[in-house]
Amino acid sequence: MDNHATTRVDPRVVEAMLPYFSETFGNAASRNHEFGWRAEEAVETARGRIARLIGASPKEIVFTSGATESNNLALKGLVQRRAERGNHIITCVTEHKAVLDPCGRLEREGFRVSYLPVGRDGLLDLQRLAEAITAKTILISAMYANNETGVIQPIAEIGRIARERGIAVHVDGAQAVGKIPVDVERDAIDLLSLTAHKLYGPKGIGALYVRRHAPRVEIQAQMDGGGHERGMRSGTLNVPAIVGFGRACEICRDEMAVESARLASLRDRLKAGLFASIGGIATNGSLEHRLPHNLSVSFAGVDGESLLLGLGADVAVSSGSACTSANPEPSHVLRAMGVPERLAHSSIRFGLGRFNTEEEVDYVTGKVEQVVARLRELSPRHESARK
Repeated sequence: MDNHATTRVDPRVVEAMLPYFSETFGNAASRNHEFGWRAEEAVETARGRIARLIGASPKEIVFTSGATESNNLALKGLVQRRAERGNHIITCVTEHKAVLDPCGRLEREGFRVSYLPVGRDGLLDLQRLAEAITAKTILISAMYANNETGVIQPIAEIGRIARERGIAVHVDGAQAVGKIPVDVERDAIDLLSLTAHKLYGPKGIGALYVRRHAPRVEIQAQMDGGGHERGMRSGTLNVPAIVGFGRACEICRDEMAVESARLASLRDRLKAGLFASIGGIATNGSLEHRLPHNLSVSFAGVDGESLLLGLGADVAVSSGSACTSANPEPSHVLRAMGVPERLAHSSIRFGLGRFNTEEEVDYVTGKVEQVVARLRELSPRHESARK
């Protein structure tokens, strides 16, 4: 139940990929023989499938190694291209490190970054966003859905505010694409980062949507050496992974509505079970504006890491982002939302997925109840938390 960290590759995706390891193994950039032509055709088919999932044109899809590279390419590539227009970037304190760290690097290079706060519900204040814009603002970057709390930001409203002022909008869509409807036209998104391994595709392949018209957005390449991907990202394309990415997006497009409803039902079953059997717990972030498969919960008087250890090897959950799970500090997302440090330390992220069942939900509910009860018996912190 840690599907925010990664997902199992769907067997249908594996099946689609297999021929491109050993039979159709050509380089998609080889234009003078059939091996290359067939590889290129497979890549373009996948590009079209990814584009359709987000309401884009295939020519607006640039392949990368994953959402982290896509975020770096979007942020650095856009501001370098528009440096003559201004030097100000607006983002949010609850962004993924794959956005916060590139912003930190850009600050060291002389750009100015405003980090907007969020409310206890995890949502940005749109009025505060509008007030943060200056004549030098060239980019707003906001994640579609948070990787820890599942909170969905008002991206369409952010896009409208930016579009009225001629400011580009970058969205980290890694957790949202394939789980909820994302449409780059409806949401006025100029740059969108996505990755295959969050939507039942392979690891190591991602994409960046780059708007080509109304308005046209241009970025500066961060990797040179051959001019692949229309000069925006050089390097030999990973054809098998791209094929898998495309197939994964096709499945998501066909099955998203039914799957999201099922996952929301499983999530609600998990939440109801936990709240019925365990006292002193609270949900983190907005319940209304949340991914259907996410549940972030704090257990008063329980250390999150101890709870993870107590659950054992057969239950996979996390205490925060997989990218910072080795950090003993409490989640920067929860702290930014105003969650007290003791509760931030006791938070657990459940990420339900395509292959989870009701039986697994009930098993995990029972096991969490047992471990929390045992840890509270051992912890003097719980007695003080109850007073």
